[in-house]
Amino acid sequence: MLERMVETVLEVLVPLCEMMGILVIAVSTCTAFWQYIRGLFTHASRDVKSKLASGLALSLEFKMAAEILKTVLVRDMTELVVLGAVIILRALLSFLIHFEMKQHDIPEQETIGGTVK
Repeated sequence: MLERMVETVLEVLVPLCEMMGILVIAVSTCTAFWQYIRGLFTHASRDVKSKLASGLALSLEFKMAAEILKTVLVRDMTELVVLGAVIILRALLSFLIHFEMKQHDIPEQETIGGTVK
């Protein structure tokens, strides 16, 4: 009985998390593109890359949440291996996006004679 209830709840939660991730991607992409276009015409500096990366990182978190919830429904080892691979790939993508965001946020440092000041 409890197992059937968990399956029923997860049948709603997993697609909901997936859709939230897709929605975040769509909104952040459209917003970043709009800011980029506005920046072309106004010549104002906008941090489009950082905002887009932030949205993509958030969407990956929603997608990973869905994958983690799917692990509850795993019936055999092959499903677990596939889910594990997907989770590892999404975690790696998330790490790379966060790394890129940190690199982008570091202010450019002046160099004198090739050494960082």
